[in-house]
Amino acid sequence: MNKSLRVIGIDPGLRNTGWGIVDLAGSKLRHVAHGVVQAKGEDLATRLVALRRALFDVVERGRPDVAAVEHTFVNKDAVGTLKLAHARAIALLVPAEAGLPVSEYAPNAVKKAVVGVGHADKDQVAHMVRLLLPGVTLTGPDSTDALAIAICHAHRAPAVARLAGAGAA
Repeated sequence: MNKSLRVIGIDPGLRNTGWGIVDLAGSKLRHVAHGVVQAKGEDLATRLVALRRALFDVVERGRPDVAAVEHTFVNKDAVGTLKLAHARAIALLVPAEAGLPVSEYAPNAVKKAVVGVGHADKDQVAHMVRLLLPGVTLTGPDSTDALAIAICHAHRAPAVARLAGAGAA
């Protein structure tokens, strides 16, 4: 019997960081939980501390085996991109501090894994997340994206495990 793999997906944001947890048992996906961590505060440092504490609590309560984090989307606003990178650093740091392996995925890779098309829109992603996780009630785009990131990793995890096993032989 296959042991299940619990995956936390994290969609970093400086004010709202989405998170979603799924279990993979064989080829079956099951929704565990999802939500949004809100980093409040006037200055960057205060928001980063709040984000780290709240995300740490999510990881501690959810007890994932692995983490998947979305790459930062670089846009025309260099200052905004740099600030988002700070939140992404927290999203990478917290699961790593908990001893979890952390994988990173580009937004197009997540969309391709979930929808089958790398340039899918948010409605298409949400539709497929609902299909892949029957009974889930999506609460917003940040947590929906985080669930999609977790699903992306869950789809890739068996192949990654086989490759790791082949390298050890």
